[in-house]
Amino acid sequence: MNSTKKKDYYEILGVPRNATKEQIKEAYRRLVMQYHPDRNKSPEAEEKFKEISEAYAVLSDDEKRAQYDQFGHAGIDERYTAEDIFRGADFETIFRDLGFGFDFDDLFSRFFGGRHIYEEARGRDISMTLTITLEEAASGTTKEIQVPKTEKCKACDGSGARRGTSPTVCPRCQGSGQVQYVRRMGFTQIFTATTCDRCGGRGSIIENPCHECRGTGLVEVYRKIRVSIPAGADEGFTLRLRGEGDIHPQTKKPGDLFLTISIAPHKYFKREGDDLIFETYISFPQAALGTEIAVPTLDGHTWLKIPPGTQSGTVFRLRGKGMPRLNKYGRGDLLVKVNIKVPTKLSERQKALLREFEKELE
Repeated sequence: MNSTKKKDYYEILGVPRNATKEQIKEAYRRLVMQYHPDRNKSPEAEEKFKEISEAYAVLSDDEKRAQYDQFGHAGIDERYTAEDIFRGADFETIFRDLGFGFDFDDLFSRFFGGRHIYEEARGRDISMTLTITLEEAASGTTKEIQVPKTEKCKACDGSGARRGTSPTVCPRCQGSGQVQYVRRMGFTQIFTATTCDRCGGRGSIIENPCHECRGTGLVEVYRKIRVSIPAGADEGFTLRLRGEGDIHPQTKKPGDLFLTISIAPHKYFKREGDDLIFETYISFPQAALGTEIAVPTLDGHTWLKIPPGTQSGTVFRLRGKGMPRLNKYGRGDLLVKVNIKVPTKLSERQKALLREFEKELE
């Protein structure tokens, strides 16, 4: 998918960016009645149908919507496959309420050119947050993390059946995992398919379940993974670790792990993009006469010359003393904000000197 050619999802559905889930669903229902290929046979309708369905699939899912709101289409295209975008959205309820037939194969063939969704099904993606220091973000680092995930049960090799036994074909769906129904509307026959309620979509029945996984074929484990964080990673930067998510119960294909970086608060610096901000205080005499102060940087302390007559709030820029630019050459800058500290307790002599100084200014 080419994100640069896509329209805004909110604009496609005609809803504001703060729209509720119900408003998004209602907008999609209206547009389905207008563009569903079973109702609208114009060449443009099917493309429009794909467009509104993709927008609905993203905006009706809290995680995908948050990713889109923060990073736009790039956040969706880089994080999800085409199938992942549509997986999980409630198309079935909407289509059936409107009187349209619903079949996963038919729906996804419109989007993906006939590929069966189960052939591409992966396990659930896992999202985690990893907190690192600003120094680690600046230099890049490698961390070992523990990931809670589901994996194929070794005792039964993922079959779910006790060792020495095998699953049997489901007698209700005959191994397909789906049950089809035919409904008549006038002269039209509508075929719909639902997940088999006998086998839960597996296509098989386990009469002697494995003691380790209780017939699921999956077990929960904690897996240690080493992760490399690139230099310049910022708050919210997300790494996609393919194949490190949960295992799909039918296909045994794993999902992915999405690791979001959080930067711990720093003693001296605040970060704005690739720049660092350091705020310090000097005395009035130092500001008036000029001075030289020590300033902390990521590479150690450096000296900053303060010219005479410096005003409170003046910002000095130390070029190249900020954060490395992610996947680019060079570094940002260190911005040093200098404030003048006004004393709150003065001796009588200090007060007299200030009064004398004030008269000199008149």
